Amino acid sequence: QLAGELDGKAKLVKFNADENPMTPGRFGVRGLPTLLIFENGKLLSMKTGAMTKTKLAEWIRETAPAAG
Repeated sequence: QLAGELDGKAKLVKFNADENPMTPGRFGVRGLPTLLIFENGKLLSMKTGAMTKTKLAEWIRETAPAAG
């Protein structure tokens, strides 16, 4: 739902840490779920823990205004 609301300005990707166990260490992931925001390949922000759709949208817009 949220991906559609962002009108292509941001891409939401789900990643399975169990299937790719080396990747979380690259980004310092210590708990699940962990949400990461990247812009042009650079990590802008990271949050651990579940979020409502509203809170996720707010966080994306605050962290990467071009996406909002």
